[in-house]
Amino acid sequence: MRFLFCGDVVGAPGVRVLRQYLPGLKRELQLDFVVANGENALDGYGPSPDTCEQLFAAGIDVITSGNHIWDNARIIPLAAREPRLLRPHNYPGAVPGTGVGVYVAASGERICVINLMARTFMEPLDDPFAMVETLLREHRLGEAADALVIDLHGETTSEKMAFAHAVDGRASLVVGTHTHVPTADTRILPGGTAFQADAGMCGDYQSVIGYQAEPWIARFRTKMRTGRIRAASGEGTLAGVFVETAAGTGLAVRADPVRVGGHLSEARPRL
Repeated sequence: MRFLFCGDVVGAPGVRVLRQYLPGLKRELQLDFVVANGENALDGYGPSPDTCEQLFAAGIDVITSGNHIWDNARIIPLAAREPRLLRPHNYPGAVPGTGVGVYVAASGERICVINLMARTFMEPLDDPFAMVETLLREHRLGEAADALVIDLHGETTSEKMAFAHAVDGRASLVVGTHTHVPTADTRILPGGTAFQADAGMCGDYQSVIGYQAEPWIARFRTKMRTGRIRAASGEGTLAGVFVETAAGTGLAVRADPVRVGGHLSEARPRL
């Protein structure tokens, strides 16, 4: 199976760049499935029903999220009923929605997507290390799913790396989100799990993590709140991770960074 994970979609530039480049990438890379973290799609603050529809229309099969999932209250009813929209599974049990789903890829194979949130410098949610053990017993790679993707939404590379090593050999891909900067550590771990500490973002990189720079500068200079900082509005870059898995095991045989459009150096895998 071949799939693409796209980093945090930040505002209108992120949505636009996916609509512009994703159809071509699907053809070039012969993609069977596409996942994107959409928690910042609505001007940088949460997804909305409208932005989710735009992402689905752009070719995204499943939307993951993180700590901004509830920034827009209109998403709550959709999260409760839309299986293609995931929230971190380690939120308390009474929270609407789910953080795990099994879907049918274009190849006809089953792909399981798990969305969890890390805890270092984040909200004190349930332990993702303990929770993933339960989920991986229920969704065994190569048995219950032909591929398995985990989006771990978190601040620190150390926690995301430790998590990936803990599940190595039992997932096709562990990818970090949240910091909006693509890390240069794309690789396959010894057990066959592809990993990148952060997928980066789909958004305008002539910015501060996808947001207008001047309000951030003022905030750092004065240490005062400057009100709501809006998403930048320039040209977007699509950043993510491409993975190809082996039939039968679901483990990764190839993992490549993807960067297309905008202001970053291009990284476009070739088949």
